[in-house]
Amino acid sequence: MSDWSYLSKLLHKVQAHSTVVGKIWMSVLFLFRIFVLGAAADNVWKDELSEFYCDSREPGCKHSCYNWMFPISYVHYWVLQIIFVSTPTLVYLGHAVLIIHREKKLLEQEKSRKNGNNGVKKPKYTDERGKVQIKGILFCTYMTQLVFKIIMEIGFTIGQFYVFGPLYVVSSFHCQNSPLCAHHVCYISRPTEKTIFILFMLAVSGGSVLLNIVEIIYLLYKKKQSAKKEFETQPHVLHAEPCAPTKPPWGAMTNQYNSYNMLPLHSRASTNFTSEDNHVDAK
Repeated sequence: MSDWSYLSKLLHKVQAHSTVVGKIWMSVLFLFRIFVLGAAADNVWKDELSEFYCDSREPGCKHSCYNWMFPISYVHYWVLQIIFVSTPTLVYLGHAVLIIHREKKLLEQEKSRKNGNNGVKKPKYTDERGKVQIKGILFCTYMTQLVFKIIMEIGFTIGQFYVFGPLYVVSSFHCQNSPLCAHHVCYISRPTEKTIFILFMLAVSGGSVLLNIVEIIYLLYKKKQSAKKEFETQPHVLHAEPCAPTKPPWGAMTNQYNSYNMLPLHSRASTNFTSEDNHVDAK
């Protein structure tokens, strides 16, 4: 089994720049995948070819039937899965390290200015302790790597069904690879133990997908809460309320000189016409 120390060190650095759910996912990757794969699963499939037996004495039938039944070793397939699933996380780590490097330069420039010049740009993605805050472009990178991890997990799970077929490892099967080796029975060592490991690794893969989905929901919720809090802290804008009408109705208005009730123009005109008609009649 290959040495996982270098990959483990890189993934360990990601924990310092991940969310709580991301740290749980990292623990699942270390404990239930890398550790189990290196400690137990490798020993289960170590002698799979040496203990693979066929009841044919034809030369080459054993290897031909074995390659037909197992196009690729399960252990090698799971190693590829771990590498491909971890790659988006390592890309995010590179982006986070680049941002931290830039932010440190800004902090050094700010500390060198004793007078605290306002022209110095303050760090945007890191706090005073140098911890990364997942927001802005870093938020987009983090969400993208979560989506790619989900795609990788689902893709490798579907690929496992396509390459190996059923989940359960049978104890014996009829080899149908070639006419020379056809109708010969081959036997697989420890099929139950291998089936348990296959189901276990599939369960871990499903749990990884579930944790990634939970982390996406968690990040969207945190972003919504931070946006709401930022909106509440902003100064409120005073909106002018509609004023009540200042002028009273025509019937309530009075003349400021003679204290007579003012009437609308059409009422005054009709009153004048009436008084003139009365004056004519009097004549």
